[in-house]
This record gives sequence, C-alpha cells and structure tokens, in this order.
Amino acid sequence: MTYLVEDAPEYVVRRDLQAISDDLHCTTVSVIGPDGDRLVAAAEYALEVGLDVWIRPHLVDRREPEVLAHLENIGLAAEELRARHPGRVTLLVGSEFSHTVRGLVPGRWSFLRLRVIFKARLLVRRRMNRRLDVLLGRAAETARRVFRGSVGYGAASWEEVDWSRFDSVAISLYRTGTDDAAYARRVTDLVRDNDKPVIINEFGCGAYEGAERRGPASFRIVNWFAEEPTIKGDHPRDEQTQARYLGELIDLYNEAGVHGCFVFTFAMPDYPHHDDPRRDLDKAGFGIVKVPADDPTTWTPKAAFHEVAKRYGG
Repeated sequence: MTYLVEDAPEYVVRRDLQAISDDLHCTTVSVIGPDGDRLVAAAEYALEVGLDVWIRPHLVDRREPEVLAHLENIGLAAEELRARHPGRVTLLVGSEFSHTVRGLVPGRWSFLRLRVIFKARLLVRRRMNRRLDVLLGRAAETARRVFRGSVGYGAASWEEVDWSRFDSVAISLYRTGTDDAAYARRVTDLVRDNDKPVIINEFGCGAYEGAERRGPASFRIVNWFAEEPTIKGDHPRDEQTQARYLGELIDLYNEAGVHGCFVFTFAMPDYPHHDDPRRDLDKAGFGIVKVPADDPTTWTPKAAFHEVAKRYGG
C-alpha cells in the first residue's frame, strides 16, 4: 500500500498504518511525501507496527541540486532506521523524475510537463531519457553514499531506465483503455526481461463508472477551476469499479510472478467524500477509504478496501 504523508496529526498516521498492517494484511508500505522529517517519522511508525517500509521522497517542481540535497538528508535519516531494522527499509531516490523534476522536459510546472510528454513524446523522448539517465546516475550515487540498504527508483511507464543502478525494477503501471491483454503482456514481459525483483510501484483508479478505463486520469473529471471544485458531467459513483480493477490486477501480478505491488493509495483527504454527487470528489480520487469533507481525520472503508484485504489476507 502507498501512504501519502501530509500534515495529519501523529495519532492519525499511526492509526492509518496500524490499519494497513492489521486490516489490509499488507507486509510493506510505501510512504510518500515532500517533508523529510514527517516522512521518516511515518516510516518509523510503520516499522513499529510490523510493516517493512519503502521511503519515497516526493519533491515536485524543484531542480536537480535541491532534489539531490533533499535525498541526501532523507538518506542519512533512513540509514539510522535501517541500522535498527536491518533488511526492512528501502530508499527510493524519487519517482517519475521526467515530470516531477524541472529541467528534463520543458515546462515550469509538473502538470505542464506531463502535457508535453503525452502530446509530444516522440519529440522530447531522446532528450528526456538522456537527461533522466544523468540525473538517476547522480541520485543513485547520492543515495548509496549515505544509505547501505536497498535503493530503488519509481519509474513512470514511459521512462527508459538503466536498472543496473538499483536493486529492483519499480514502475508505476496503471491499466487504461480496453486492451487488457496488451497490459497483461507488458507485465509478463517485465518479469521475463529483468533479473531483479519487479515491483508495480503504483496502480489504481477512481470509484465511478468508467474509471477502470481512465486509470491514472480518473481525477480529470474534477473541475478544479470552479469556485468550489465539482465533478464535470455525469459520472455515477461505483465503488465496485475500483474494487474490481484492483482485484484483477493483484491477481494478474501474482500469476505473472511480480515480486510485489503498491496500491495507490490508502487515503486522499484532498478528494473528500460528499453526499452531493457533484461535490463528491472522492470518486475521482484513488483512496481505498473515503474521507468526509467535514472531518479529514476520519475515514470509512470503501469496497476496494475490502477487496484488497481479501486478496492480501487470502
């Protein structure tokens, strides 16, 4: 399971991680966030409740020097955790650098760089992957200088990565469109073509009719530019869509020999649930629990929560 470390109180983070361990039957959690202190604290809580942990710094729209300095600081703290918990801590140097880090693709903001990647990938691919390779080399060197455990990187599905620098092959791989067979072949090929553990670093979709075909674009039904964010068009809430998507992919990964997978994600308080369908942002998010608009410290399990728990606990 992935867990977004934001500004929730300590008791909320501890409660959530306990649920991820006890109720979802997860063995490992990937903690994600920009704040190094909060990230490492969440990792320590996870270890305390029996979870192995992947620490994933997520610093967006910064340039390389700041990203590497941030990684070094987190790596030093992660090494202290690893020394106390050998074999249970993995450090990711980051994820999807092609759009999260400034300078690899034109555009000041991540969402603009994503548009460039999707609309002009053939034009920017060579430069993007060349610059990505240089950055990943420096990032891996930075991480290994201060951290003695397993080091990884969370690649976007379109990135070309030299995996010799890392201890696993970790890729965000959302299923989209209608060609499920092609997706299954890609998963099978990943396992066949790599001699390291293959990890699906992210996968998931929203909880409305048709979200299983949108995958990572599930959130695009939200009009963020309205006075109050609202759902665009008619998208009936359907929690079974999300549950079925996750269940099918977990089964696929198991059959293909994938080493592990991280559902994206546990909770998304920025996409709160509301009884009014036009204001129900939760259905456009990826959380497997729904967080009410009037109290971001509480949550209720969705159908996907129970589906994941069944798959992991079986």
